[in-house]
Formats: sequence, C-alpha cells, structure tokens
Amino acid sequence: MPTDIVVDAMGSDKAPEPEVRGAVLATRQYDVRVHLVGPEDKLRPILRQALRGQRLPVFIVPASEWITMDDKAAQAVRSKRDSTMRVGLKMVREGRAAGFFTAGNTGAAMATAKMVLGMLSGVDRPALAQILPTVHRVPSLLLDVGANVDCDPDNLVQFAVMGHMYAKNILKINNPRVGLLSIGEEDSKGNALTRDTLPLLRELKGINFKGNVEGRDLFNGHSDVAVCDGFVGNVALKSIEGTAQLLSQSLRESLKSTVTSQVGALLSRRAFAEFKKRLDYSEYGGAVLLGVRGVCIVGHGSSNEKAIMNGIRVAAEFAQAEVNSGIEAALRPA
Repeated sequence: MPTDIVVDAMGSDKAPEPEVRGAVLATRQYDVRVHLVGPEDKLRPILRQALRGQRLPVFIVPASEWITMDDKAAQAVRSKRDSTMRVGLKMVREGRAAGFFTAGNTGAAMATAKMVLGMLSGVDRPALAQILPTVHRVPSLLLDVGANVDCDPDNLVQFAVMGHMYAKNILKINNPRVGLLSIGEEDSKGNALTRDTLPLLRELKGINFKGNVEGRDLFNGHSDVAVCDGFVGNVALKSIEGTAQLLSQSLRESLKSTVTSQVGALLSRRAFAEFKKRLDYSEYGGAVLLGVRGVCIVGHGSSNEKAIMNGIRVAAEFAQAEVNSGIEAALRPA
C-alpha cells in the first residue's frame, strides 16, 4: 500500500518547480503517493510537463495562500488560514496523509505543526533533528538545530529520548550512543545548561548516554546522537554547511589548476563523485521535527528536486517506523 505524503508546493526559494519535479521523482523511485498543496493554476502546467504523459500518483490539493521566508512566522500562521502549510498539516491530522514536507519558513512550519498537530504526550517542545555524515559511513543525529533558541535541562532530556528513538528506528542503530554537546568531555566543562543537564541524562534509564561530546564527535563516529539547545545546534549546522561548500569549491578549483591535476581528476572521477555525495545536503532530505503528533520534515530553502524527493522519502520512512509511539512510551511517567 503506497504511503501518502503531503508536500508544501510553495515552500522553497524557487517554488513550485523543485517541489513538483521532486514529487514526480519520488513516485518513480518509492512506493508513495504525493499530494502537492498550492494554487492549481501555478502547479498544473509544471506537473503536466514533469509527468511527460505518464500516469503517476501525484495530486494537487488547492490552497490559496503560502508563507514566505520574509513573513513573520507567528503573524503569518494566524493570518493565513488557507496557507499551504496549514492545509497540508491538516491532512496529516485528519489521517488523509501519513506525513508532511516543506522547504519553507522553518519558524512557520514549527508553529503551524504545533498548532495543527499538537504535541506528543510528555514532550514540552519539539526539536529539529538533522542527519550528519560520519567517517564510518553510519550517519549521526544532531538535535535541536533551530526550533528552540533557549532550553532548560528537561527539554534536553526529552531531546535525548527523541533522538535515541529516531536513531534506533530510522537509522537502524542498535543501542545508539547519546552525547551532550559541550566544549569538553569533562563533566565540569560547558555552561550552566550543560552542567545541569548532565546528571539528569546520567540518571535516564533506557538511554546509552556517553557523557559530554565535542563538535568533532559529530563526524568521527564517537557518538550517534548529539543533544544541544537550538542556538548551539543551528550555529553548528550552518558552520557545517559552510565548511562543506568551502571543501567542495576548493577541491574543484584545485583540480582545475594544472593539466596534471585535471588528468588525476578524470582518473578519480568516481571517488570525487562519492565525496561530493557524502557532503551533499540534498541526500538527507531535511530536518525532522520531533515531538509533534504527526510527521513533519523541514527541508532547506534552497532545496532542489533531488532534496525534495529525499524529503518525501524521509517522511515516508518516519511514518512507517512509528517513532512517535516509542517516544511517548519512553517519556511516560513510571
């Protein structure tokens, strides 16, 4: 039975073309049905062209409004009652779709998801979780990467439980190692938040907590889940994205600098393609909004059709794994 996924067709910087083409790619690659939410007059011509005469399960759901990157999230969520985000998330709430994907305004997506879907039992705040590559080719998870600028220790404990459940059920990591992102491995290192959170995580049952981890541990395979507040996580994520762009650009320029390097590049084309793939954000689909009563994936504003396709895949995988029921069970008072 195909999994129904809703896509905010007006979210990305270049919407709606990447969303439409990504939806068509997803239906060709995966067992999904995609519902594109947006103004039909804008979507229909692009969809017709992308389908090229094929009959694929891609449908249009009308919505007359959408939230832009320039909109103030709280105000737009209240005033735009027929927005693509609200219409799409309402379909998830009503059971007409298993998950929702948007490459739009992150703050608006989080606020709309909280309002329309509600929170899981035992969760005070949702967290955005981002998959990262590691040297061992088994990805790691970083959360929160921007949903909550200010957090308290109880929030981070909940993030640890949610990250553990996601790594176990989606990344298929048996007994994932959870770390608290800090400026040193010693218990005394960090700020007031990390020092107050550390003993709570040590007491947490059912979680393989390894103590403090540092920024380098996000990639060296020493931890599977790294927990932090949204301010630290967002700075880390943006730094990672910038570093990946620098590496790719520098490598490209170096390979074109001399005839010898160009010959070497041709001989190593497959290795360089693999290198680029591992650093490419579009391979990971987007950040998962953990803690809401439903499936909501938030992609990068610059998402291309490949990133949209993978965001749809991630939404379907999340829905099929039933992570949310595991989170509620883990956070249920004894």
